[in-house]
Amino acid sequence: MKIPASRSFVWIIALLLIGVAGAGAQEGNWLTDISQAMAQAKSSNKNVLLDFTGSDWCPWCIKMDKEVLDTKQFKDYADKNLVLMLVDFPQNKQLPQKVQDQNNDLQKKYGADGFPTFILVDKDGNVLGQQVGYLEGGPDAFIAKLGTMKK
Repeated sequence: MKIPASRSFVWIIALLLIGVAGAGAQEGNWLTDISQAMAQAKSSNKNVLLDFTGSDWCPWCIKMDKEVLDTKQFKDYADKNLVLMLVDFPQNKQLPQKVQDQNNDLQKKYGADGFPTFILVDKDGNVLGQQVGYLEGGPDAFIAKLGTMKK
């Protein structure tokens, strides 16, 4: 059975869109808009984890991503307990100016000078605790650290 070219094109586009949507879901639902993150925290009664990172150049950030943030264990914990907010300072890609300005403001507000820095805030933006630098011990250690920060 021969499929008309126009139908083949539609199927190819549909499959590509499904693939793109799936790739975003694998990144763990990290938001990049602080207003959206805070609104989601209020509506879900969760804390916000701010990840100040140099995602494409900071070796400790990349190591933390691979060993902790990208694990199923951390993602499962985060889905139940956190709103995730990526505050990125990449060197090899350009962020939209609005996001870059917001990230600079957040860095000043929370005093995040080193990378990675994780700051846990409640739904009202009050700081509950922070982790500066890479934390050894994988997802267990990081989740335990976050647990000591909660109110």
